[in-house]
Amino acid sequence: MPTVKSELMDEAAVRRSLARMTHEIIEKNKGAERLCLVGIRRRGLPLAEHLAANILRFEGVRVPVGSVDVTLYRDDLTERVDMPEAAAVQIPVDVKAYTVILVDDVIYTGRTARAAIEAVFSRGRPSVIQLAVLIDRGHRELPIRPDFVGKNIPTSGDEIVSVLTDEFDGMTAVRILAKDKG
Repeated sequence: MPTVKSELMDEAAVRRSLARMTHEIIEKNKGAERLCLVGIRRRGLPLAEHLAANILRFEGVRVPVGSVDVTLYRDDLTERVDMPEAAAVQIPVDVKAYTVILVDDVIYTGRTARAAIEAVFSRGRPSVIQLAVLIDRGHRELPIRPDFVGKNIPTSGDEIVSVLTDEFDGMTAVRILAKDKG
């Protein structure tokens, strides 16, 4: 079981980062019309829902929220399924008419983001795809850079960044964990 090295963000800090990211999303897109947030399962989905709630509070615009499960789209799995299941991509609008903002908790190698882009493309070609992440920990293996970042946290390969959400963990926080040596 990994041990907690430090708590980087408590609930208030996460809430502030999401509020700032929401304002950046609205500013970059000159409003919130024609935006669709797509949470990368698991913890990207509640973060997308929080961003959508912030957009509604700040702009009065209800933004559609969908989700993608990228498991079947990963290029680094030993077993690859030829045709990913349609249920893996749940987007409530025709993506061709929207700016799709993929939302994830942590970006690391970039492979999850690449798989999520492929999953969105399976539903059509959006006018723009942007990426919002709560934590950017570096160590990219692919040339992918998020458009919106809550916090940059330089980490070592021996560390795990753990984002906790109320929906899954009963609390909201960001922690660095030490991998077990055994």
